[in-house]
This record gives sequence, C-alpha cells and structure tokens, in this order.
Amino acid sequence: MRTAFGEKFDVPACYLNTASVGVPTTTTANAVAAAVGRWAAGLDEPPVFDEPVRAARQGFADLIGVPVERVASGASVSQLVASIAAGVPDGTRVLVAEGEFTSVSFPFAAQAGRGVTVTAAPLAELPHRAPDFDLVAVAVAQSADGAVVDLDGLRASGTRVLLDVSQSLGWLPTRLDWADWVVGAAYKWLLAVRGGAWLSVRPEAADWTLPVAANWYAGDNPWTTVYDLPLRLAPDARAYSLAPVWLAQVGAAVALPWLAGLDLDAVRAHNVGLADALLAELGLPPRGSAIVAIAGEGVEQALAEAGVRCAMRAGKARLSFHLYSDASDLDRVVTALTSAKGRITESI
Repeated sequence: MRTAFGEKFDVPACYLNTASVGVPTTTTANAVAAAVGRWAAGLDEPPVFDEPVRAARQGFADLIGVPVERVASGASVSQLVASIAAGVPDGTRVLVAEGEFTSVSFPFAAQAGRGVTVTAAPLAELPHRAPDFDLVAVAVAQSADGAVVDLDGLRASGTRVLLDVSQSLGWLPTRLDWADWVVGAAYKWLLAVRGGAWLSVRPEAADWTLPVAANWYAGDNPWTTVYDLPLRLAPDARAYSLAPVWLAQVGAAVALPWLAGLDLDAVRAHNVGLADALLAELGLPPRGSAIVAIAGEGVEQALAEAGVRCAMRAGKARLSFHLYSDASDLDRVVTALTSAKGRITESI
C-alpha cells in the first residue's frame, strides 16, 4: 500500500504502466466495489446513477477548464470522435500526427467515401502545417512515447482542433477552453474504470458535430425521452452522450473531482521529475513528459526480469510515472537498465 497526494493506492512496486491502465485510489476502488455489492443485492434503480454521471462530467469540465454544459459523457474515445468525423463537411482535410493512436485517426479515415482525407505528419510539424488543413486531430501526449504537441502553436494556427487528452489529463495541467473539441478516456491517468469517456464541444464547433449515437440519455430530460418521437435532444453537449456504463461512472464520479481538486502543477512536477530523472541517469535529455520511451537491445528483458511493469509500444519500452510512483521505482529501473545502458539507442 502506498500513500500519495493524500490518498492510498494498493499498487505493486514499480508499476509504471499507467499509460495502459491506471491504478485507482482505494476510495475509488471501494466506491465501485460497493456499487457491485448493491447490484448483486438488487438494491439499485437506474436513476441512482444520474448523480455519478453528473459528478464525473463536472470533474472532466473542471480538469480542462470549460463549463460543464460543453461536456458529453460517453464510453470510449473513438465513439465520441465519431460524432465529429460524421459531422465534418464532405471533402474535409484532416491533419494527424504520424503514429497517432487510431481511436483519433480511424473515425476520420472511415469517412473516405465522403471525400474526407487524412494526412499524417511529424508531430512537431503540425502547428506549421495546420493552416493548410480544415481540422487537426491529435493527442496532447502521444501514446507511443509521450511526446507533447505544441498547444500554443495549434491554437495560433486558426485551424479547428480536436485534442485527445487520454495520455495527458491528470498529470499535465492545461486550460483547453479554446480547443474546438477535447476528448479523453477514464481508465489511464484519470484513475477510473474503463467504460467512461468525455467530449467537450466548443459552441462554435457544434456545426461539425453530429449526434450519431442519439439515444434516450441524450434527451433534454432522459426520463421523458425513453419512448416515442419526435427527436428531442438536450440543448447542450449532452446531446452527444451515450447511456452511461454505470459502474464506470461510479468510479469516475470519485476519481475525477478528486484529481481536479489537486495542485496539478505539483502533480506534474512529481511525475515529470521522476521521468526526466530517469532520462538523466541514462545520459538522455529531459523531455518534460510523464511518459518515457526507451529503445535498445535487451531493454524489454531487463525490465521484465526486474519486475518493472511497463508496456512495449512501437518497439520501445514505455514507462509512465504517476502519483503513486516514487524514487524506489526509479532506482529499480535504473538498476535494471544498467546492463543495457550501452545499447540504449534513443528515448523518442
């Protein structure tokens, strides 16, 4: 058991795989377990979950700095991005990063029959090339290696921007009210249950956002839109919501407001401090990200033998540092990689 930022985590030593699956606080885990217990005893009714859905939406809104009326609740990033991909005009030119996570790029590529084109470019080139496109869709921190996009450059480009914060929200403090769309998943850095995701829609971007999954819970009043026509969707971003995955929302209702209440500058300093310290130990330059990607002969085996929990992505060992990571984790990784240090070829 570890204690960090005022909460307890039942996390194993050297768990550096938050970029794949975040470990919840014991408070979040207990809330979900209690909900499972109520389910097993037949004690709940569907309206009971309206409050967790509301609290989770508010938590996401607070984390990205937007009014809650802009936020829709869904189940996955790709499902929410599809609302945008289906809503863009025929012939829209979309720019993405090379190696972008496909939940961001595939929904647009699937619109090729309408003349929508998707072009991939190096991450660093996106702000410069953005004015030649109608929309930029990109993860704030790249899944494979944690590289962070130039947000100021994108904002200044004048092109519509969709940001995926699944690998950044929870450790990188950013106010994103300027972005046309912001989407993120619950189960990584937000330390909640898979099955929750959120989409923020700037009012000026609603013309390119289509409620392709229109359903009763997207209604103006969900408990009066369960039957019959006409279509009567919510007047705000809830029109793009899915009916909730109940247990996922219970966890998110605890995790997201708690994270939003933390000093996220301190969280960033903690996470990035450990990641950059690892790079320094390996003789590599700092990158300012909570995610480190290490390539080299024998790296995967050395980390596995040392009991380091991480992931292999794009041929590199991806290590991700979060609230519950500490100096002992860093020491173990450094020791594990000592024998492979001479064969480490890159960190990006």
